[in-house]
Amino acid sequence: MLLSNLPALQVVVPLVSAPLCLLLRRPNHAWACALAVSWAVLAMALLLLRQVVLDGSISYPIGNWATPWGIEYRIDMVAALMILVIAIIGAVVMPYARRSVLHEIDEKHIGVFYTCYLLCLTGLLGIVMTGDAFNLFVFLEISSLSSYVLISLGKDRRALTAAFQYLVMGTIGATFILIGIGLMYMMTGTLNMADLAQRLPEVNATRTVRVAFAFITVGVSIKLALFPLHIWLPNAYTFAPSVVSTFLAATATKVGVYILLRLFFTVFGIAYLDAMHVSNIVVLLAIAAVLTGSLVAIFQNNLKRMLAYSSVAQIGYIVLGIALATPAGVSAGIIFLFNHALIKGALFMALGGIMLRLGSVELRDLHGLLRQMPWTVAAIITGGLSLIGVPLTAGFISKWYLVGAVLDAGNWPLAFIVLASTLLTVIYVWRVVEATCFRAPGDERPGLREAPLSLLLPTWLLIALNLYIGVDATILSGLADTAAAALIGEAPP
Repeated sequence: MLLSNLPALQVVVPLVSAPLCLLLRRPNHAWACALAVSWAVLAMALLLLRQVVLDGSISYPIGNWATPWGIEYRIDMVAALMILVIAIIGAVVMPYARRSVLHEIDEKHIGVFYTCYLLCLTGLLGIVMTGDAFNLFVFLEISSLSSYVLISLGKDRRALTAAFQYLVMGTIGATFILIGIGLMYMMTGTLNMADLAQRLPEVNATRTVRVAFAFITVGVSIKLALFPLHIWLPNAYTFAPSVVSTFLAATATKVGVYILLRLFFTVFGIAYLDAMHVSNIVVLLAIAAVLTGSLVAIFQNNLKRMLAYSSVAQIGYIVLGIALATPAGVSAGIIFLFNHALIKGALFMALGGIMLRLGSVELRDLHGLLRQMPWTVAAIITGGLSLIGVPLTAGFISKWYLVGAVLDAGNWPLAFIVLASTLLTVIYVWRVVEATCFRAPGDERPGLREAPLSLLLPTWLLIALNLYIGVDATILSGLADTAAAALIGEAPP
């Protein structure tokens, strides 16, 4: 009975548990509730992935209403992988959260934090699983509204400004998506994505559908922070509590990419993308994101802001693979998405450990930090090497598959740009290595010690996964190929 209702439980369990965290007055009790839910979500994600691998796509009609009249949860390999990404990050973040939240969030707001965290988790999971376009918008708003609150909980007053900026941009993006969905409904009379895919070809030539496509593309691009619509992201990641930065950096923008994948390939289809010349436009934006994000990251002195601009660049790499609109390109984009979630999650966790002990992540305050916080600094350096794409890291696997997909598409100049942009990553990673390892500390910092194990263990768990994938990516690449085939209809070579 439980196994047959896993798609519903994946959403219901965190949704029902969210208000419970608010009612539990003690921070430790609220944390324990969120921890149990997060690990339950991970267990269900693994079971769903196993079911999809063995039996194929899952169709779960809500309330036994047959599609397309009722709402359907539909989980194929793409959705199953995305659910796994969200669940892994959520499960790893929660053990880390207890000490970090107590340090960076006022005690009176801790219950609100865990409530909004579970609501955000609910929204992200719902987005991935739903097969209904309007339901996707509803879950998107649930995750977005809770994200605004999570960011605003930072003790730095600039967190409020960052949350407001994100709210304004997020509202614009959500409005664009809703207008696009409304226009598609007006032309087809359905909101079910599979049904939309069948009916849209009959009206694709109309101006209404073209306008709908434009609205949805712009709206989703805001949500995933694609250049030049990324302006909300740096401040949101910089001034949010470390736990929030970790969770959002590893999941929220990745779910935005998933929405792009789903709407581009499942709803509109490759033929329509070719007719609209979308690939060329998105490729140019992706290149601009990679180069601009990396260049700006070089000049940042705050490590959280540096990683934020690095995320802009990394999103560019992911979107570049998708924009190729080939099986190999989409597979490379999915691999990059999965690996980047692990890398960026680990890096923000490591910075959270520094915030706990040092109270700052400014480069000038981190001189010689290796001597006093060796494990934390080692995690940052390893994550930095993965961002560069050094062999034996997940980052190398990501760029290997991406460059291979670009070469398969016959675009040598684009492959050169991808490789050349790596040099920019080397520069800002080296700035961190130089400051923490080769600069003498400005003061002795007598009371400074290593981050607690409750922060180090989750950080190094993600680092270990990153290194494992760098050594053996067979399982991930196989799942990504299957996911790409589910979207495009053919397997990568």
